[in-house]
Amino acid sequence: MVDVRDDAMASEGSVSKVVLIASVAAVGGFLFGFDTAVINGAVGALQSTFQVGDAAIGLSVSSALFGSAIGAFVGGQMADLLGRVRTMVVASVLFSVSALGSGLAFGLWDLSVWRLVGGVAVGIASVIAPAYIAEISPAHLRGRLGSLQQLAIVIGIFSALLVDYGIAAGAGGSAENPFWLELPAWRWMLLSELPVALIYGVGALMIPESPRYLVAKHRDEKARDVLRTIVGRAAEAKVNEIRQTLSAEHSGRFADLRGRLGLLPIVWVGIGLSVFQQFVGINVIFYYSSVLWQAVGFSERDSLAITVITSVTNIVTTFIAIATVDRFGRKPLLIVGSVGMSLTLGTMAYVFGTAGVDPAGNPALQGAAGPVALVAANLYVFCFGLSWGPVVWVLLGEMFNNRIRGHALALAGSAQWVANFIVSSTFPGLRTAGLGLAYGLYTGAAVVSLIFVLVFIRETKGKELEEM
Repeated sequence: MVDVRDDAMASEGSVSKVVLIASVAAVGGFLFGFDTAVINGAVGALQSTFQVGDAAIGLSVSSALFGSAIGAFVGGQMADLLGRVRTMVVASVLFSVSALGSGLAFGLWDLSVWRLVGGVAVGIASVIAPAYIAEISPAHLRGRLGSLQQLAIVIGIFSALLVDYGIAAGAGGSAENPFWLELPAWRWMLLSELPVALIYGVGALMIPESPRYLVAKHRDEKARDVLRTIVGRAAEAKVNEIRQTLSAEHSGRFADLRGRLGLLPIVWVGIGLSVFQQFVGINVIFYYSSVLWQAVGFSERDSLAITVITSVTNIVTTFIAIATVDRFGRKPLLIVGSVGMSLTLGTMAYVFGTAGVDPAGNPALQGAAGPVALVAANLYVFCFGLSWGPVVWVLLGEMFNNRIRGHALALAGSAQWVANFIVSSTFPGLRTAGLGLAYGLYTGAAVVSLIFVLVFIRETKGKELEEM
């Protein structure tokens, strides 16, 4: 995939246009975050309503992640076949179907199916948004615009958790209580995604198709029209550049990813980035935090409020990352993030590992232990949001060369969702075994992530996509 930028000639108007287009594409990221986090407020109610244990609820929550791996794997091929915009519309339809089915689910198993459908949509959105944004972004803005994906994700997480809190509060403080139309509050939590899913589909139909896709389909005049809104008078030159690049490439295929170690080194690096982003345990905070804080003594309402505060922390730090990723570079931010996550996760592992146990078998945080755990959790989210959250998406969108980008991004995206599935589905069992053990494992992953960055990551700041 090729970017279509002309740094010297991009006017303020064209920059505004690109930002608007990228923002619409990033709505898929909002739904990505919303879909994966909205289950947070419903976990306890689902477990009580359907009378299931930790393993069953863990698999149900994580079924969306299995679907995401499928969606990420097929998303790149779908984008090349149907186009970027139509692929976004397909994702919108799947999001809508999932929200409706999940909210009206009869049991845990059909809920898992609907969550899987939503996961496919999430996987598609996770691949199409960074690729599309990279293709329409000027080089000097690409890092910041690529970070819009993560900003949209964290705003989606925040919105989902805020909606969960508002609905639970309106239902008397519990997701099990009836809300509108006498439906339990947890059903309205899951249905709340539907309006945004519809808006995403409508918005996708209002943005232009990727110029590279248009040139690949021999629609050069349409590509020029799109490029004029981005690079002005350089549009004709850009069309020629894209055409020459395409003529020098053969059609991408997964065989192009093969190397001495099974895959090309750069593909293994992309997979490593994806896996470590999840193995540090970030989504445990957003999928299970309300249940986690209840387990250490907070009320359901207070637990949801704490989770909302944590998501605000994530948003603030993502803005910092957007402001610095093109200034300081990708690798320095990853290093800072890995160090910070190692320290904060290590603190949480120590606090929970040394805590007593109450009669119900939950950790009993005495004295300063509770506040220390809360502060450490939020500092951990701060470190992640400053680094591994947005920077991984930026790197995955730009680090692969044109010939392998689509398939390599699909493979790395799938690996990310498989890793997310492993972490999320195993956490309920780890929580039962001991939170100290769980956070100890995530601490180990953070330490290894630092070594991985120092050894394998190369800086991509300011480079053209053709240079990768």
